[in-house]
Amino acid sequence: MSAINYELGTDQILTLTIDMPGQSANTMNADFRQGLSETVKRVKADLDSIRGIIVTSAKKTFFAGGDLKELHGVTADQAGQFEAMVNGLKADMRFLETTGKPLVAAINGSALGGGLEIALACHHRIVLDDERIQLGLPEVTLGLLPGGGGTQRLPRMIGLEAAFPYLMEGKKANPAAALKAGIVDALASSPEDMLEKARAFIDAHPKSQQPWDQKGFKFPGGAPHHPAMAQKLAIAPAMLKQKTRGCYPAPERILSAAVEGAQVDFDNGSLIETRYFAELVTGQVAKNMTGTFWFQLNAIKAGGSRPDTFPRETFRKVGVLGAGMMGAGIAYATAVRDVDVVLKDVSAENAEKGKAYSENLLAKKVSRGRMTEARKTDILERITPTESADDLEGCDLIIEAVFEDSSLKGKVTQEAEPRMVTNGIFASNTSTIPITQLAEASGKPENFIGLHFFSPVDKMQLVEIIVGAKTSDETLARAFDYVQQIGKIPIVVNDSRGFFTSRVFGTFVNEGIAMLGEGIHPASIENAGLLSGMPVGPLAISDEVSMTLMQHIRDQSKRDTEAAGGTWNAHPAEAIIDTMVDEFGRKGKATGAGFYEYPEKGRKYLWPELERRFVDSDKARSIALQDLKDRILFIQAIETVRCLEEGVLRTVEDANVGSIFGIGYAPWTGGAIQFINQYGVRSFTERARELAAQYGERFTPPDLLLEHAESNKPFA
Repeated sequence: MSAINYELGTDQILTLTIDMPGQSANTMNADFRQGLSETVKRVKADLDSIRGIIVTSAKKTFFAGGDLKELHGVTADQAGQFEAMVNGLKADMRFLETTGKPLVAAINGSALGGGLEIALACHHRIVLDDERIQLGLPEVTLGLLPGGGGTQRLPRMIGLEAAFPYLMEGKKANPAAALKAGIVDALASSPEDMLEKARAFIDAHPKSQQPWDQKGFKFPGGAPHHPAMAQKLAIAPAMLKQKTRGCYPAPERILSAAVEGAQVDFDNGSLIETRYFAELVTGQVAKNMTGTFWFQLNAIKAGGSRPDTFPRETFRKVGVLGAGMMGAGIAYATAVRDVDVVLKDVSAENAEKGKAYSENLLAKKVSRGRMTEARKTDILERITPTESADDLEGCDLIIEAVFEDSSLKGKVTQEAEPRMVTNGIFASNTSTIPITQLAEASGKPENFIGLHFFSPVDKMQLVEIIVGAKTSDETLARAFDYVQQIGKIPIVVNDSRGFFTSRVFGTFVNEGIAMLGEGIHPASIENAGLLSGMPVGPLAISDEVSMTLMQHIRDQSKRDTEAAGGTWNAHPAEAIIDTMVDEFGRKGKATGAGFYEYPEKGRKYLWPELERRFVDSDKARSIALQDLKDRILFIQAIETVRCLEEGVLRTVEDANVGSIFGIGYAPWTGGAIQFINQYGVRSFTERARELAAQYGERFTPPDLLLEHAESNKPFA
């Protein structure tokens, strides 16, 4: 069975319906390439009998894009073979584009990546007017570029500048926005209307040709040599470098492919695109990003960490204890998914303030045209602010999000838990305190679990599910269902102080602060964080968290460790934090003074006194930037291995996805464990030993790492 159904009607209009056998979505794989090649041969034979061609899909979506499994497997020594394959595919698309017959895309669902590229190769594009449909070229988010002509056709259609956000940022558009941008030509009210409009275009344009194939074609907005465009392109690489920090080759190659291709004819531009595409496909960054953001993330979303012996559950009423920023955010994330929420705090006033957080977020959506006033009202009506525990009656889930204090958490647990439905589950949003310890306050520890959200909850996609010593598999399965019900990404970890994400995050900020204590210039520390791929520097994020909170968490951890008969090992960063808070009164961003100054007007800047009080000028000048970058990435990866070794982490997938989505570990690496794999396990271990000798035993490779290094075996 061919991937493309070929139907030549009595009206001499050929309908090509893409319908990949055995797949829920169409993808650009070997079967599609074969189907397209066979189709082109038939079109050549029937060309005199064809008035026009309509390309559509038999699936719910139009076309999902490239086959990532196939792309992920291409190696550097296969680059020439890969280029030939891509150019062959593009030649078939190009033939259909240049027959002179009108070619129309009837887009019945989302067209992403290669799907949109097929549509761009058509002379006219009609899409169903359904706001759920997405059109875009998201390859850059996986470290790739649009390799099916996207870097050449889209700029020729809408101009280089207008195309850049779609090409270099992976911007997507719904049908209305795509029409406004010039990516599609018409909207249709139904599949029948779409095909009728396609036939009408063919009737009205018996001979069709792409604008760039016509004599005298000019780029919309100007070609690269146009004075206005040349001025913008002169600074584009520097602006791009400021965003990518040199960690992401894909946006840079996309810029090169688009601009270089714009200076030659289309066919030579297409060859330029293929060469850059092959470079990225065989490169390590794309392997890292595709492996984690596609394969591992999809494995998690498919329930790989969920016990599968329990039926799926839908939650209807959720209680949230504590209406501060975290509690308010959890209430919003839950209500916006049409679940009723009881938001409780010590006073009605505090609870109302928590609800106001949702109102402000929703009002912004309404003002931007992304939500109706009626929808906003519906969501807000689902949130019941209260000071009374009685209003928690009937909740099937209660999430505690109060201050990070064991006794306080125990108190609110005992007050709220009896109000839940029979077999309801109770969750703590703690970021550091062991769930097993907190479950001691519960009457049903088997129904007690950790749900660690990240701030701000409305933007952060991850939820870390923590399983206590007595947490049942059924409770885990139901908690997993809730996280997915509210549209978040669940990772599952076992109990430990700080669990996984907080432990690893702590190593990041502590390493940066320790560097300052060693005399390294704060600007060098922050730049090293950014240049390694972290979203912010360790000093800036310490201010965001607040050093007083860091002190509190440390002191709580120290007390609990010593109470359990353990020994507390002080980190070099602790003395710097104490000095900043206790001696200088600089507690963080919330108080307007931390490692940074926060003027009322203007951008933040590093506190000038840091240089005078901490910096050793000789050390600051002699330190190698690579050492700073390595320390930041290695310390987090080493702690991640420790979490695997101790059984805190259950899977490598959870490690990689959690490190990126939870703490912002450099996405180009594919995650903390993939960073080790792509570095080479043995090479990583040798470098860790060097760092341990220079900067402290915290870099000492764990036993599990040594085991893998012995055989140079990647983590899987």
